[in-house]
Amino acid sequence: MKRFTMWVDKHLEEGLLFILFVTAVISIALQVFSRFILDSSLSWSEELARYTFIWLIYIAVPYGIKKHRHITLDIIYDIVPPKIKKFMDFISTVIVACFAILMLYYGSIVVSMISQFGQQSSAMEINMVYVYAAVPVGMFLTAVRSIQNITFLIRNWNMRKEEEDLTS
Repeated sequence: MKRFTMWVDKHLEEGLLFILFVTAVISIALQVFSRFILDSSLSWSEELARYTFIWLIYIAVPYGIKKHRHITLDIIYDIVPPKIKKFMDFISTVIVACFAILMLYYGSIVVSMISQFGQQSSAMEINMVYVYAAVPVGMFLTAVRSIQNITFLIRNWNMRKEEEDLTS
């Protein structure tokens, strides 16, 4: 069980992103083929591509956090001492975690409201809960990854930046 948990921790976002990306590409390729070769448009492919893209965005956020690949403004960050950098990393990660928890809360409320209305998509006629669920799912993963980063920062507070890069 521990190996499975470690595999999920390391590869969950990558696997989901791969599946979503392939689904979007195939959907768009089918639409292009259908429109230009068969001279007939598919009613569902653009909608599927749009919804997979929405999920892609919300799953890419925790992936970026896990890999430390989000855009940063490092004008000030580059000139401050290492202890201040760690403090800035800590504060920014806490802010991201708080934002993710807020979005998780309000996203869950929206999903709950959508489920009560029973709204369906126009072309594929799927319940829109599955589309709106991208927000709470993505923000849950974002909160988890942020909390992991906060824990790592606290545990390695006195470690030098070079050593920290080797362990993360």
